[in-house]
Amino acid sequence: MFAALGAFVAVVDEGGFAPAARRAGQATSSFTRHVDALEAALGTRLLQRTTRQVTLTSAGEAYYPQARAILDQLAEANRATREGAGAARGLLRVSLPVTFARLHVTPWLPAFLAAHPDIALDVSVTDSVLDLAAQRIDVALRLGVLDSSSLIARRLAPQRRVVCASPAYLAAHGTPGSPADLESHACLTFAFADGERRWRLSRDGQHQWVRVTGPLRTNHADTIREGALAGVGLALLPTWLVGEEIAAGRLVAVLGGWQADIARPGALPLGDVGIHAVTLPDRRGMAKVRLFVDFLAARFGTPPYWERGLTG
Repeated sequence: MFAALGAFVAVVDEGGFAPAARRAGQATSSFTRHVDALEAALGTRLLQRTTRQVTLTSAGEAYYPQARAILDQLAEANRATREGAGAARGLLRVSLPVTFARLHVTPWLPAFLAAHPDIALDVSVTDSVLDLAAQRIDVALRLGVLDSSSLIARRLAPQRRVVCASPAYLAAHGTPGSPADLESHACLTFAFADGERRWRLSRDGQHQWVRVTGPLRTNHADTIREGALAGVGLALLPTWLVGEEIAAGRLVAVLGGWQADIARPGALPLGDVGIHAVTLPDRRGMAKVRLFVDFLAARFGTPPYWERGLTG
């Protein structure tokens, strides 16, 4: 059946039996027999044949895209099986979030490629959550709360957020001593569609929601970081984004002992908040996927290198 499907799709793609046979290095009669057998099994004509051209019938037009999809899936399954069972080689498709990729992944990619010359990378850098199956992504990094799904996840590092500000801002406006103090400070916030901003802070199993306001609201973490460095206000940001600035004294973490996160009002308690590598179940056994994820885990370390200069 697969040979007959392949012959049918090839005839359509090449525009005739003879060109399809020439491309495959086979006899035209072989392609004719395969397509005849397929039409007989289906009980309908798929191709309209004349001495001058071959065209799809209405049944063939409906059947062709499904036949093409089946052959593509078979080719992908064969590729994945060969690569999973053998040495690490071939194309590795990776999806990465924009800012995290810039800071903590793309600088390491030349070293990965040098260590594994038989692997090529196709890297999609986007903050959109891609459909791994539809986009044929082998491995993706996801930040924050990991949604429940059929994906296989490996936790590479915690995702910890801190409230921080520049020394100049704290000198001018004071240092908040409790979550409630944030309500009287300028806070730089993420833009959510609902328009309301609250930060949640936790300590010893207790949670406090604090309504925050300020002069800057954006959907871009780098813009909030730059505003905090410039002394515009307090920011709630992940340590992977501001750990270096805190260690160098350009920013100061406040509210020590409180664990912070950003959430919308009414949100459920946080699940596993972290930095995860996720793969489809049929790709987790691929040698090239394992090598890439192991490489990132080793580079990040435990604790991750961006937190080694921090305390609390």
